Amino acid sequence: MFRRWFYAISVCVLVLVSAIALFWLPILWVLVVLVPMIAIGLYDSKQTRHSIRRNFPLIGRLRYVFEEIRPEIQQYFIELNTDAYPIEREIRSLVYQRAKGDLETQPFGTQRDTNAVGYEWVAHAMADTKRIEHEPRIEIGKGRCARPYSASRLNISAMSYGSLSPTAIESLSRGAKMGNFAHNTGEGSISPYHIKGGGDLIWQIGTGYFGCRSDDGSFDKHKFSENASRDQVRMIEVKLSQGAKPGHGGVLPGVKVDEEIAKIRGVPIGQTVISPPRHSAFHSPKELLEFVEQLREQSGGKPVGFKLCIGRRVELLGICKAMLETGMSPDFITVDGGEGGTGAAPLEFSNSVGMPARDAWAFAHNALVGAGLRDQVKLIASGKIMTGFHMIRAMALGADLCNSARGMMLAMGCIQALRCNNDTCPTGVATQNRALYKGLVVEDKAPRVHRFHQGTIESMLELLNAIGVDLPEHITPDLLYRRVSDHRIMTFQDLYEFIPADSLINDAEIPNIWRKEWALANADSFRASA
Repeated sequence: MFRRWFYAISVCVLVLVSAIALFWLPILWVLVVLVPMIAIGLYDSKQTRHSIRRNFPLIGRLRYVFEEIRPEIQQYFIELNTDAYPIEREIRSLVYQRAKGDLETQPFGTQRDTNAVGYEWVAHAMADTKRIEHEPRIEIGKGRCARPYSASRLNISAMSYGSLSPTAIESLSRGAKMGNFAHNTGEGSISPYHIKGGGDLIWQIGTGYFGCRSDDGSFDKHKFSENASRDQVRMIEVKLSQGAKPGHGGVLPGVKVDEEIAKIRGVPIGQTVISPPRHSAFHSPKELLEFVEQLREQSGGKPVGFKLCIGRRVELLGICKAMLETGMSPDFITVDGGEGGTGAAPLEFSNSVGMPARDAWAFAHNALVGAGLRDQVKLIASGKIMTGFHMIRAMALGADLCNSARGMMLAMGCIQALRCNNDTCPTGVATQNRALYKGLVVEDKAPRVHRFHQGTIESMLELLNAIGVDLPEHITPDLLYRRVSDHRIMTFQDLYEFIPADSLINDAEIPNIWRKEWALANADSFRASA
């Protein structure tokens, strides 16, 4: 019925406008607006793909307009300071203020419901402790590497050039240089913009072996040595999996492989490149450790570790067994959360694959402690680290230091437009569209990255003083609390199981909940023992 009325009204409008035009020529300009609208409406009524537009010509298109601007309406007019995801407005505002050097205090008390299940806090202390004035850095690879690295407690997590714009990469690298912290390249390899920024680099090597890739897609040790010998490269990270899409490979369409991308990644121009879900250079825990040893030697003695999102617990336990049997070990392990981060991924993977970050940090810490390996390996927490409290919480669950990706993006001006995957990022952070990324000025954004890092480290140090702890490694899980019901709170010590040191290598002391998985863990295969 709506369409019949639309036809009738359209005919009447055309007749009326034509009649009036005979007497008043300027009215013809009305046709400039009305005729295209009628034409669009007629097209809508005849097309068969969209039922809403077919049933409601022209005005049905408003649905798509509103759907397009829904994120902006939600962000600017509807969401509360504490209820938006992935990153709530309160935290985003803190990052912006810290990055710009603005006042970041809050009046009138917390806006959070402290009686809500899930509310967390840290216990302060009345006992006096010496305030730390400078960041206590942490040595990675000491005693094993010819060139160990003194790392900040907060660094830039993996984000590749290609996912991020050239100006964003340069801003991050320059900010890292200003603040003396590290910038993870992501698996897209080392770009000229990383080099131009001058910051310390953690070179990440994924399954595509970009930057150290042979013609058939396998690992090329000669190309690796050439890139790893760069002075800016301070550590090497082998990516086993990432939280956004663990167990999922990637495809770089040939249309995106221009001359620059091809040179950086070591792939043919214009050819679609597939990153498999798993590595071809190794196929077992022992082979992984042998690969780590090989990279350490070929890089001239730089620290080498690996990054993973924990899936089957027996796989990490198998790596621990391999470390015990071979005497080889990585210098660090970066543990990502299955909830994902900056990487674009299928919804099912972000929502439903991989262990969440906090559980993963605690498990990895326990596995190393139980196997008597914790002193040999530094643990890096990656996943939604944006405040000093977030760092304290990660360290209470076993982390030695932290990586942040989204926090660094927000510091550059990211507005959480959720367009990272379609090349239309309005702030020029996650896009290769020159018209958009030219608006991101490196000279302005690099200092913002530096200030965010500096402010977050200072926040962590203030919290350490408040809770009566002199060093980050002395943070214990009993200092963190979580409300688990309306009338009950628990410490992290009670919420998460923390097993005794060396308990996994002493059969009589293996905790019951770990016994079966430890028995199934296999140093010679990522598959569980039969």
